[in-house]
Amino acid sequence: MITENSFEDENVERAAGRPRLALIAGPTASGKSDLAVKLALRAMARGQEAVIVNADSAQVYADLRLLSARPSEAEMQGVPHLLFGAWDGAQACSAADWAKAARIEITAAHARGALPILVGGTGLYIRTLLDGIAPVPDIDPDVRTQVRAMPLDIAYAQLQAEDPARAALLAPADAQRITRALEVVRSTGRPLAHWQRQLHGGIANTVDLAPLILLPDRQWLYDRCDLRFALMWQGGAIEEVEALLARNLPDDLPVMRAIGVPEIRAFLQGAMAPDEAITAGQQATRRYAKRQYTWSRNQNPGDWPRVTYENSIDIDHAASLLRI
Repeated sequence: MITENSFEDENVERAAGRPRLALIAGPTASGKSDLAVKLALRAMARGQEAVIVNADSAQVYADLRLLSARPSEAEMQGVPHLLFGAWDGAQACSAADWAKAARIEITAAHARGALPILVGGTGLYIRTLLDGIAPVPDIDPDVRTQVRAMPLDIAYAQLQAEDPARAALLAPADAQRITRALEVVRSTGRPLAHWQRQLHGGIANTVDLAPLILLPDRQWLYDRCDLRFALMWQGGAIEEVEALLARNLPDDLPVMRAIGVPEIRAFLQGAMAPDEAITAGQQATRRYAKRQYTWSRNQNPGDWPRVTYENSIDIDHAASLLRI
C-alpha cells in the first residue's frame, strides 16, 4: 500500500521555470538506489539525460564499496552515478564538502538539460545542500583537542551547562553532535543555534524540487538489513576491512567508524567470533536504519510526499510523484 501527503500546488507554482531536481530519501536498505535507476531509465527512454547524485555519507568513500552498499556497475545499468566513491578514506567528507560538490554536479547536469536524481539517507547532507550551511568559524585546535579527550558523559554535562538548549535536543549517547556543539560554543563563544540562524548557500530556492520519502514496513526493512549484512560478510566485506586497516588511518576518521568496520575489525583482531561480529553488524545496521527512518519521517517538510510499502514500490506511482 502506498500513501503520501500532497506536495502543495503552490510549491510547484513557485518553482515554475526552475530546473528540476528529483530527490529520493529514506533509510538504508529501503530500495532507494534501485528505484533511482529505474526512474532514471524511464527518463532516458523519453529522451532526457538523467544522472544519479549520491547523498549517502558512507557511499562517498572509495574504501567502502561493499559495506556502504554502493551500487555495482551492473546495478547502475548504464546510468551515470556521481559522487559515489569520490573521496579517499583518508579525507573526511563533511556535509559542507559534499554539498559543494553536489551543487557543482547538479548545476552541470541542469546546464546540459539533464535530470539530476539525488539519492541518499544522510539527512544532514540533504538539508545542508537545500538550506545552506551555518558560517561557523574554524574551531580552535586546542578546544577541539580538549573536548574530544573528554569522556562522553562529562562532555554532555558540560554542554548542558554551556548550551542547555542544544543539549536538550540531543540524546546523551549522541557523541558526534554533543562534541560538535560543545566545540562550537567553547571556540566561538556563541551556541550552535546562533550560527544555524545564518544559513547561506542553499539551493532550495533555485530548483524545482520533486522530493519523495521512502518509509517501508519496519520489520521488512530490518529483515533486509540483516540479510544484506550477512551477504556482505560472505561477499568480500572482510577483505575490504583488511585493506582499510592496512592503511593505518586514524580511528576518528568517518571511514573507520562506518557501520560494519568496527565489527569486522573486532573479528579480525580476535575480539569477536564470526557469528558475534555478524550479529553486531546486523544490529548496528538496524539501529542506523531506525535513526534514518525517524529522521526521514519527522525532520523533513511535512508536505513532502511519503510512501509506505512492503516488499515492493509502485514504480508508476513513484514516477508520478517525482514528475518523471
